[in-house]
Amino acid sequence: MRLANFEGRATIVTEDGLVDVAKSSNGAFSASLEKCVGQLGTLRTWFNSAHPRPTDAATAHELLGDERLGPVIANPSQIFAVGLNYAQHAAESGLALPSEPMVFTKFASAICGPNAPLPLPGPMTDWEAELVVVIGATARHLREENALSSVMGYCVGQDYSERGWQFKSSPPQFSLGKSFENFAPVGPWLTTSDEIANPNDLGISTTINGVVMQESSTSDMVFSVAQLVSYLSSFCELRRGDLIFTGTPQGVGQSRQPPVFLQPGDVVVTTIEGLGALRNVAVNSSVTSPTK
Repeated sequence: MRLANFEGRATIVTEDGLVDVAKSSNGAFSASLEKCVGQLGTLRTWFNSAHPRPTDAATAHELLGDERLGPVIANPSQIFAVGLNYAQHAAESGLALPSEPMVFTKFASAICGPNAPLPLPGPMTDWEAELVVVIGATARHLREENALSSVMGYCVGQDYSERGWQFKSSPPQFSLGKSFENFAPVGPWLTTSDEIANPNDLGISTTINGVVMQESSTSDMVFSVAQLVSYLSSFCELRRGDLIFTGTPQGVGQSRQPPVFLQPGDVVVTTIEGLGALRNVAVNSSVTSPTK
């Protein structure tokens, strides 16, 4: 099932169109996406048995670029992110593969819808396509072999990064330079975990103005989704709605010769096989970035 935030309402995306959950269930389920996420099993059972007709003819393909789509998880209690988690990205960065996951955070105020504009806070804003894991149940100390049972589903994400701020200090700090406004688009919807047989066998790509910049597979991850979930749960209580940005493949702007960064007007499309795509247009920021 693909559960979206469409015009602020819980909506199921089908091949034939959009199903407004509250309207189609005659109020049995709430229009609140947060409440529907908490009833996901029951909601799936209703959807599979009732076969509700679409309330809007828009298809998944037609929603690319539609700013009526909001973030599926708007207020996660925790956002984890993982650096150097693709072997070829580590190689292009000239760094050794990490011996354990390199974990940092993005702050929740950076979350936005899948097609939101991207204000550029500086001249060195970079792109990082990411598979985002959505946690479905509170858990600690998960073993790798059962870690995926705590996963609710998956989204496409972008870990936008202002490299000038990320590497301004010594040693570098990641979280602030990756948490500017709209630096964490997620979506275009939540694809439930039962739809994805193997999260570590999905094509992942970024194009800018139609030019392919990143093209890889989640099979290149150094640490699999199950390993990451297990690892994080050994430190932190994972909670329903928590997000894990699982790393990016090779092809980021920082590692190019010469480096390439986003300019106003650039159109960034991020796609993951089976999960959909994001579309963000870079724009001039209306605010001044932090004082240097």
